[in-house]
Amino acid sequence: MQKIGIIMNGVTGRMGTNQHLGRSIAAIRKQGGLRLQNQTVVMPDPVLVGRNEEKLRALADHWGVDRFSTDLDACLSDKQNTIYFDAQLTRLRFNSVQAALKAGKHIYCEKPLASTVEESLQLAREAQSVGIKNGVVQDKLFLPGIIKLRHVLQTGLLGKVLSVRGEFGYWVFEGPNPPAQRPSWNYRREEGGGIILDMFPHWQYVLSNLFGEVKTVSCTARTTIPRRVDETGSEYACTADDAAYATFELEGGAVAHINSSWVTRVNREELLEIHVDGTEGSAVAGLRECKVQPRAVTPKAIWNPDIPNPIPFLDGWQSVPAIVPEENAFKVQWEMFLRHVLEDAPFPHTFLEAAKGVQLAEAGMRSWSERRWVDVPELILNEG
Repeated sequence: MQKIGIIMNGVTGRMGTNQHLGRSIAAIRKQGGLRLQNQTVVMPDPVLVGRNEEKLRALADHWGVDRFSTDLDACLSDKQNTIYFDAQLTRLRFNSVQAALKAGKHIYCEKPLASTVEESLQLAREAQSVGIKNGVVQDKLFLPGIIKLRHVLQTGLLGKVLSVRGEFGYWVFEGPNPPAQRPSWNYRREEGGGIILDMFPHWQYVLSNLFGEVKTVSCTARTTIPRRVDETGSEYACTADDAAYATFELEGGAVAHINSSWVTRVNREELLEIHVDGTEGSAVAGLRECKVQPRAVTPKAIWNPDIPNPIPFLDGWQSVPAIVPEENAFKVQWEMFLRHVLEDAPFPHTFLEAAKGVQLAEAGMRSWSERRWVDVPELILNEG
């Protein structure tokens, strides 16, 4: 049994607590650690870092963690800590990651990596220059529904992909009754909030990994709800976008349109649905499920609103079975990054890939501001 020290900064937040601590690191510890190819078993040894000692102590007690601290510098100087993980507010991440780079830690981060593409590229270059292994969370690629969709695409069942249509979101309550299910900083631009900066990095890696690189984007967005109630019960003005509607032109000719909204009521099977149409078939994937309709069983629809619909369209879709064990997407990627650090296994989700996500968010915001299509050029790490 071998321990690996992991500094976990920002775990008192919703994502840090639930997905990264509870469903990833604690789950790996509960299963007895991670077995490497040489049969060594590695046990994560986290130190929980944040500003609120009381919250950190409660988390440590709940999840059986021995170490917690409010002193990031001390944790970075401790040689038993090999990896630095960051799930803080976006606006706080750049300085902390830079400090971890100077301390020689391998680094794994939530997305977005930084508030701007310039800062993201700077971190990527610094990590490359000092030989630090680095990665960013791209969890959607490891969802069961997206894994099934990737498998369908790889089989060629859909033929040439023509278009992609995505629907994401749900109604986030304004508070106080019921209280909001997302943190208030999400709706303050000055604190790094906004659905474009939050979700476009996701759409960048999903589109590029499954369908082709984004070449250009047209986006409009809204701050739909002007005022909300924060965690203390105080009303505040919303300054960030809470809904975005974007069209992406992809390498290879396909067109993708994705609606992202925290002000929509769900009338679909899952909170995220991606509908793909191809020359030989179509697919609809969600967080967990994926359904297909090949060309050979596609019904011949005829427009006639004067009679009841004669075709049960939803019955003509076939479910795709699971092809790998279905685990938590964050845990799967955590295990990949640990293998990357410990046995140099491949890990393509680097800081450079993270910068591409921030680049697309900036292009979307520019498109919204200037009311035009904006090109998304290729990012190259060694350029200034």
